[in-house]
Amino acid sequence: MSSISSRKKKIAGLAIVAIAALPLAACGSSGSDSASSDSKVSVAKPVARLNDLSTGGTTAIKLDQGFVDALTSLKLTPGVVDGAKLEDGSLIFPITGGNVTYFKPGTAKPYVIGQIQHEASGLSLTAGDTKVELTNFNVDPGISRVYGDVTVNGKVAATSAFLFQLRGATLKPLQAEGNTAILEGTKVFISPVAAGLLNKVFKTDAVTKDLLVGVAKITVNTK
Repeated sequence: MSSISSRKKKIAGLAIVAIAALPLAACGSSGSDSASSDSKVSVAKPVARLNDLSTGGTTAIKLDQGFVDALTSLKLTPGVVDGAKLEDGSLIFPITGGNVTYFKPGTAKPYVIGQIQHEASGLSLTAGDTKVELTNFNVDPGISRVYGDVTVNGKVAATSAFLFQLRGATLKPLQAEGNTAILEGTKVFISPVAAGLLNKVFKTDAVTKDLLVGVAKITVNTK
């Protein structure tokens, strides 16, 4: 009996940890910007609730060639801020906190609510003497958006601005590798707000809304 109980606990634990990888998967499931992660859901009971996402995970974005070409045409040089990395064509941001509640799809809308925080890291774009930093990303899975702070040459230009739109139609099934759960395939697009801001700062009209930045990959530590 103790062996069966142990196996059940282990399976339940892995299931809950796997939920931590789901928020970006759910993003784009409704395709609506009018919903809110703070809106009321149905009386359905959640399948799982994770109150702390500071488990050492990361969100990586494999940059789309079209985005790279757009930066090149604008003579913008991408870089990283603080804890972020740019490796093998991917931007990598450490997950620093947040929480997620997951409902069975169809029983609540949105069926994933919460937030995923990436404090003290971000993306920089530099052209000549002008440097823009997009930092402190906060993913809101309920409305498929990423918010963050913006500075221009060290001066605050915006806080908690709508920077990226997420769409999960190309999401791949959840993968398990050793002590990690991996979910990838959600597409990341420039938001109209970010496009307007970047065009204004860099004096261009070449940054268009819905410009595909890349494809997201979430890796969560299951230990």
